[in-house]
Amino acid sequence: MSIRVLLVDDHALARTGFRMVLDTEPDIEVVGEAATGRQAIHSAGRLEPDVVLMDVRMPELDGIAATREIAGGGDGAPRVLILTTFDLDEYVYDALAAGASGFLLKDVGPDRLIEAIRVVAQGEALLAPTVTRRLIDELVNGGRRRLRRPAALDDLTPREFEVLELVAQGLSNAEIAERLIVEETTIKTHVSRLLAKLGLRDRVQAVVLAYESGLVAGS
Repeated sequence: MSIRVLLVDDHALARTGFRMVLDTEPDIEVVGEAATGRQAIHSAGRLEPDVVLMDVRMPELDGIAATREIAGGGDGAPRVLILTTFDLDEYVYDALAAGASGFLLKDVGPDRLIEAIRVVAQGEALLAPTVTRRLIDELVNGGRRRLRRPAALDDLTPREFEVLELVAQGLSNAEIAERLIVEETTIKTHVSRLLAKLGLRDRVQAVVLAYESGLVAGS
C-alpha cells in the first residue's frame, strides 16, 4: 500500500521539486498540493493523506495553526512533517506542541526526504540532533514555562527512565542501543512502553515532556 502524501508550500517551485522526487518512489503517492494553511486543512480532510509535508511560513494561515488542526484529529490523523530552514524556524516548539511528528530542512537531499516520509508514515518521529539542540535552547534558556512533573514519570522503570533521558538528547534507537550495550529491538520495546505509560504519541512529545518537566537540563 502506498504512502499518501500531501505537499504544502506557498512556493509552486518547491512543491514541484518535492513531487518530482517522490513520484520516483513506487511506495509513495503524492495525492495533492496546497499553497496555504487553510487549503492544507481542507485538502487533508478531503484526501486523507498519511503524511503532510508542511511549510511553516504561508499566507492566510501558517503551518503551525494548520498542523494543530490536522494533527489534532485524533486516531488516524495524518502525520505532519514540518519543513524548516537551516537556522530553524523560531516556531519549532510551537510546531511540536501542535502535534508535528518531526522536522526536515528545506534543502534536504532526495534520499533523506524519502526516508523521512517513510519513517513518519510508520508512526515514528523524526527529530534531528540539530533540531533537538535548538529545541533544548528554546525550552531551557528561552524561558519557556515548565510544567509540573507528570506523576506518570514515577511509573517508569529505571531503564525506561534512562532511555527517556537519551531520547530527550536526540539519540536514535540504534545510538541508544549502542550506548547501553543492548539490542536495538530492546530499546524499541522500552520506548514503546514508556510512551504508553506517559500517554505520549511519539518520541517528539517525549522530548518536549522531558524538558518541560525539568527531567533533563539543557547544557
